[in-house]
Amino acid sequence: MPAKERDKLLQVLKLRFEKHMHRHAGIAWAQVLTRLETHPDAWRSLQKMEATGGEPDVIGRDEASEGLIFCDCSPESPAGRRSTCYDRQALESRKEHKPANSAMDMAADMGIELLTESQYRALQQLGEFDNKTSSWIRTPPAIRALGGALFCDRRYGQVFVYHNGAQSYYSGRGFRGSLRV
Repeated sequence: MPAKERDKLLQVLKLRFEKHMHRHAGIAWAQVLTRLETHPDAWRSLQKMEATGGEPDVIGRDEASEGLIFCDCSPESPAGRRSTCYDRQALESRKEHKPANSAMDMAADMGIELLTESQYRALQQLGEFDNKTSSWIRTPPAIRALGGALFCDRRYGQVFVYHNGAQSYYSGRGFRGSLRV
């Protein structure tokens, strides 16, 4: 990533970090900067998260690696990642009206992972997300093997988990991802 683009992204991340300190209590910006400087591969993923409307921010630590966890914190499911079916198999199974991409393929290309149900619920403890949209989440293999996929949203002050055919797609459904740095 060119230095000018990196600096611009860094400014956006820093402003967001400072505005939402409740998302990352006990983590200082200097720690974030050090992690990013020692993991240059993360810049590409963060840029893609930002470019697709994810508004990535630090939401915690990865205890196993002592790294930091970035997550999409946009109020609604990232606009640049909507209208996707769940995965490649679902995309290929559609005979007509195929979406442009799948959530799992996009996430892999971005170098991020879809949130699990528990990660999605943890994110919702940091704010209110997906009040008007929904987000695909990582689906357990047993459900996916039967043709289904899971998604979540927040309605009536509660987080809900639903199921749909993995090949379905809607203009209001995208996906949120996380990145461990």
